[in-house]
Amino acid sequence: METWQIIHIPDKPQVPPDQQPTVNVYAAVIELKLANSLVRRLNQIAPLENLHHVKRVQKKCLEGKTQLSVILCLACENETESNSIPQDVQELINSYQLSSYITKVSKYAPLSKEEWEEQCKLWPTSYHPPTYNIDGITGFSKEDAEFVFGFMKYTIELVKSSDSSIVNAAVIVDPSAKQIIASACDQVSMWCNPPSETSIERSNFKQSEVVTLHADSNGVARDVTLSSNGLSINQQSFATISCLNPWEWPQQLLNTSSCYWHPLRHAAIVAIEASAARDRHLFPGLGNNGDKAYEFDNDHSSPVKNDEEPGALSEGSQSSSARPYLCTGYDIYLVWEPCTMCAMALVHQRIKRIFYSFPNPKAGALGSVHRLQGEKSLNHHYAVFRVLIPEEVLKSSETLPETKSCQSNKGVEAPISM
Repeated sequence: METWQIIHIPDKPQVPPDQQPTVNVYAAVIELKLANSLVRRLNQIAPLENLHHVKRVQKKCLEGKTQLSVILCLACENETESNSIPQDVQELINSYQLSSYITKVSKYAPLSKEEWEEQCKLWPTSYHPPTYNIDGITGFSKEDAEFVFGFMKYTIELVKSSDSSIVNAAVIVDPSAKQIIASACDQVSMWCNPPSETSIERSNFKQSEVVTLHADSNGVARDVTLSSNGLSINQQSFATISCLNPWEWPQQLLNTSSCYWHPLRHAAIVAIEASAARDRHLFPGLGNNGDKAYEFDNDHSSPVKNDEEPGALSEGSQSSSARPYLCTGYDIYLVWEPCTMCAMALVHQRIKRIFYSFPNPKAGALGSVHRLQGEKSLNHHYAVFRVLIPEEVLKSSETLPETKSCQSNKGVEAPISM
């Protein structure tokens, strides 16, 4: 890989347009005058529950004449025609003296115009282009892409833990202010003594203070300088990455001298905790019930921002309307694709976009094994992107340019040197 790239991970796996999965259905040629009555009756006795994208009627022009065909019902696989057609449908076939046949239709709704065109060669379907308003779905501007690359480079520098083992890293970013809210690494094995809840909160907020990009007196955010240690990744290092091995912590516990273990403290979870600790520190007067008072910008579905300086935030002088609701509108950067636990936690936190660099072939929840972003039963959905990193960035940080902070609260930007 020679250049940076951002790839959108869609809700469903992409397949070649001409290799889309299909299902069998029973259909029949009908007279034009019978179309309305037949379709109404079929929708009552044999609705196409999981094929809402498939049109019930197919219209063809043969030798200058219009021919209509209608889908009668689904055809069961490996069953004869006589025992797979429901009785109500069979009675309808007999009453109208229809001749049924088996044909194929697309199993899933089309995700692109190319898929839709291929599907219509079998049977007409409906195509609805994506309408959700998430930046990046249809591509990134050069400026936005540079910000993504800058934050991802910063995240990569965090994967070296204090004991030199490779761990996953997470950085939560407010994209509207181009500001780091919190960052963390895996903490499955970290303390010699189990920490109290208070000590965890203090530690996490201290961490978020360090990584947050503050503005100087001129309103220009200061630079974040990358460390001088290069990143060397090999297969043996993967054992210490929590999301890659979510079920192997008992064995690791037996082979370690650490006094304290917590199998749930993956990087994303710790970063979420740090973000929450930051909010409690900046808004101490609201308590746990303050969430009800939060206000949101109706145009952008993101927390209302305050124009005060970051220094003023630490004094706790904001009104309750300035406090964000969980991580609504925020992005998170991860070096490795999160597991199901972390991905679901990010759903609950209302994360807007997830960026990761390396896939998680055994336990990945956002493309490799599962696609949680496409689960329709969830009440929140985020956009997922994979950031492809040039090899020289991984081999040595000497080739890494400095990652500039992206924007102060006053709106003064500092460019990223790529």
